[in-house]
Amino acid sequence: MRLIFLGPPGAGKGTQAKLLTERYGIPQLSTGDMLRAAVAQATEVGKRAKAVMDAGQLVSDEIVNEIVSDRIDAPDCAKGFILDGYPRTVPQAKALDRMLESKGLKLDAVIELKVDEAALVRRMENRVAETVAAGGTVRSDDNPEAFKRRLTEYREKTAPLSEYYAGTGQLKTVDGMADVNTVTAEIEKILA
Repeated sequence: MRLIFLGPPGAGKGTQAKLLTERYGIPQLSTGDMLRAAVAQATEVGKRAKAVMDAGQLVSDEIVNEIVSDRIDAPDCAKGFILDGYPRTVPQAKALDRMLESKGLKLDAVIELKVDEAALVRRMENRVAETVAAGGTVRSDDNPEAFKRRLTEYREKTAPLSEYYAGTGQLKTVDGMADVNTVTAEIEKILA
């Protein structure tokens, strides 16, 4: 089972991916985690990525695509994987299509969690308030202004993936505003 989760920050992609990884025994592949692992393991592509990051620049699509390709080849991905945070752009999606085709693989589904952005902002504000009330530490990017910037960036760069995957017939949408169990049940129906 090879899946992509789409949806803005806070839509519940990570929660649903965690539930599916436990149920199906397939890994959740986060680009950030893959990038850090490649750098830590000092793979060839990891060394190139480290040089770019050390220079304070963004890692190119070419390097990210290569890191994803290497990770997909790992033994724990033999039964499938869930891509989280990749692809971020239509060019990355097209590169992923070519990559999977070259490996004799294909995506089983692209699942988009549809959400109300204003409700997400309120949800995030409540989470911050609860964390502060409990004496916890709030992440630096967990504030309304930063969150709204992340939503805007998502809308501009990543949201066009919905149209791309709708055009391939792979896009399935789920109401991400429903409770966790309902969202999980809807995803299960798509995968059945």
